[in-house]
Amino acid sequence: MYKKLSLNEMEEKMNDPLGTLYVISAPSGAGKTSLVKALLEKTDGIGVSVSHTTRAMREGEQDGVDYHFVDKAIFEKMVEESAFLESAQVFDNYYGTAVANIEAKLKKGEDVILEIDWQGAEQVRKQMPYSVNIFILPPSQSALEERLRGRGQDSDEIIQRRMRDAKSETSHYSEFDYLVVNDDFDNALKELKSIVLARRCRYSAQSQRLSALLKELLD
Repeated sequence: MYKKLSLNEMEEKMNDPLGTLYVISAPSGAGKTSLVKALLEKTDGIGVSVSHTTRAMREGEQDGVDYHFVDKAIFEKMVEESAFLESAQVFDNYYGTAVANIEAKLKKGEDVILEIDWQGAEQVRKQMPYSVNIFILPPSQSALEERLRGRGQDSDEIIQRRMRDAKSETSHYSEFDYLVVNDDFDNALKELKSIVLARRCRYSAQSQRLSALLKELLD
């Protein structure tokens, strides 16, 4: 039976931006960055928001592409000016997502990905309830440790700390909308892309994109 929407429900749908803000989190070593990179290569109309960080630039990274690299003083000033949608301390460094341009991209129908930890995801959900939250899981603890050691970048002490932090981060899985296990990479990528495609077919977005078609069909 047809259910007439209440005024509040209609306003809620109208306020839902055309694009979607995806918050993707994972413990270090779960493969989040590789999955997101592959998703961007295979999906049009979606991009990654470049975060600010106080950590040192790694070999091969570019300022303004991988991160906006700033010192702690500049980061703290931006916090005071409420320039961040979210910000958090991860290990010994600070990370933040500047709100500028994100809402504009969403209104134009562009999808935006934020690669942040669970603390940042919690902050984003409070300010942008229409965000879609995805958590990437490793297939096992042993596989996660193997991936961390395979990088060849960290000492045993740091790897053990990352393993402890991974357990703490994973304990927040129930706060997310979707869980994707990165065991088989191609399958995990397929699941991630299916979330994006399904989201694009939601009523609030399609009723705007297909307004001309709907009008023609109903005239």
